[in-house]
Amino acid sequence: MRRRIGHQLKKYIGGSRMAAAGCIILGIWILLAVAVPMFWPWSYSEQNAQIRNQASSLLHWFGTDRFGRDLFARVWYGAGISLVIGIASALINGCIGVLCGAAAGYAGKWADMILMRIADIISSIPSMLYVILLTLVMGAGVQSIVLGLCISGWIDMARIVRSEIRRLRNTDYAHAARMEGTAPMRILVRHLLPNAAGPILVNLIFLIPQAVFTEAFLSFLGVGIQAPAASLGTIIQEARSQMMLYPSQMVYPLVVLCVMILALNMIGTAAEDRIGDRREKTE
Repeated sequence: MRRRIGHQLKKYIGGSRMAAAGCIILGIWILLAVAVPMFWPWSYSEQNAQIRNQASSLLHWFGTDRFGRDLFARVWYGAGISLVIGIASALINGCIGVLCGAAAGYAGKWADMILMRIADIISSIPSMLYVILLTLVMGAGVQSIVLGLCISGWIDMARIVRSEIRRLRNTDYAHAARMEGTAPMRILVRHLLPNAAGPILVNLIFLIPQAVFTEAFLSFLGVGIQAPAASLGTIIQEARSQMMLYPSQMVYPLVVLCVMILALNMIGTAAEDRIGDRREKTE
């Protein structure tokens, strides 16, 4: 399974300078998000009133906030939380979307109508409202935000997979497999889904920055991750009151957030362009 996923990633983003640059930037970003909370001498939550609102220095690379907490440790700890939320919600939404989309696209008729009408009903309510309601009921935390993002986040993936399966089920190799007596589930898993891997991977990549941005926006509004935990959105929200006097406290987490979203969008765009080129050649 890992080899198949790695082969598909190499197939769709390999050889692209944009994708290579995005992967390098994202790799450095992830390395810092993992290594800094583990090895940095300052804690993300340790307060020291004597060093409040300090500027960047050799001891505190991003300076300190109004409580005297080291911003470099805090920003990269929050980056890790944001990345966990993005990856977890993307994987869950991806799995649900692939299952529902494949079932709707291959079964057709009643199954297609029922599943797509359910998706239409769910998507009629803004996805951010689901997250806000769940955080109010369950409390603000990683679990409630991920669950809220997964209520309607799978719908776009399901529609893309449904469209691809409907297109692929009428191909020659699908007809040949049915004539040989191959079971419908085997045709779907072994023939149709692997050939739809490109659009699935692209949509999965774009789901991560979408979830991270939604979480950051909600935390900025005060309904996201709460103290003592910290995400990038939480840090930006806390720096809002200091923006005029100490703008760097907001600039650093904003730059880190934008760099991650940019890197993922570069990778997704490169993969999307590669898929478009392949389809033009086959047509």
